[in-house]
Amino acid sequence: MKKGLFIVSFAISIVCCNQKNPDIPVIGFADAFQDNTIEQAKTGFFDALQQEGFDEKKETLKIIYRNAQGSIPTLTQIIKYFISQPVTLIAASPSISAITAIQNTREIPIFMMVSPTPTLMRVNDDKGNPPSNLFGVGETLDYIDTSFLLIPKVIQPKSGTLRVGMIFNQSEPQSVESMDRIKQLAGANNIHLVFRPVNSSADAQLVTASLLSENIDVFFANPDNIVFGSFETILKLCNQNRIPIFTSEAGLVERGALAAYGADIYQWGYQAGKQAAKYLKTKSADGLHWEMVNARKRVYNPAVAKKFNIDIPSNFQAVQ
Repeated sequence: MKKGLFIVSFAISIVCCNQKNPDIPVIGFADAFQDNTIEQAKTGFFDALQQEGFDEKKETLKIIYRNAQGSIPTLTQIIKYFISQPVTLIAASPSISAITAIQNTREIPIFMMVSPTPTLMRVNDDKGNPPSNLFGVGETLDYIDTSFLLIPKVIQPKSGTLRVGMIFNQSEPQSVESMDRIKQLAGANNIHLVFRPVNSSADAQLVTASLLSENIDVFFANPDNIVFGSFETILKLCNQNRIPIFTSEAGLVERGALAAYGADIYQWGYQAGKQAAKYLKTKSADGLHWEMVNARKRVYNPAVAKKFNIDIPSNFQAVQ
């Protein structure tokens, strides 16, 4: 009899130990793919939470991290798993993660980062309102103007009209929107734009190689997920053909692009983390709404500038 009571008591203790502590918030963080630049947003997000007292090491926070490794079906499974737990909130990076989360839940708060505005993601309702559970930090395409129009200021065309090459993800709304914007910029500034659609990272090498055969002067790295995930392939091909890369993504400059004006990816995540901390402290979304990114910077890669013998304006900061 005593042995039986011991077994029952032991079983109960195991169940109790495995139960979740309702006082510890649980964050499900979904990355769409592996990328060194995007990784900075996750670091900034959790640094902000740690500074606000939410730290997994101190058992004031539980983190469930998943990376879809570029697979949309896997990303959908990740979001559904978060919902099943259920997590306290979902952190989503970049835009495809936020969109997938929105498609699967309208109850759990979603904190986006490295994402465009809800309008550009096309997730607003018929009245133009964003999902009520969408928070975090987004970005417009205005910064692309500054990045793209730096090109004619510092690049002399090989002959005649300046030729700029691009690839874009035709299935990603943000990429299509930015492509349309750049077409207008190019037309208004006597720049010949040579562009090719790409459907996956696996296509990036062939499409970029085809683009480089078009006698372009410069490659412009469009802000989309395929460019992020395939950047080293793009960079290798451009370097082999002596073609500099300009971009609107500051993180890509550290990876070998020449210059950029765009959001600081670490600070982007940090800003989203600060907002998530407010939610965790108050346990309420009252007064919260998605925000515009507030930290942008002009950066250039001095080694690349030297390699191509290009002078960059003095208001651009050098990165190592």
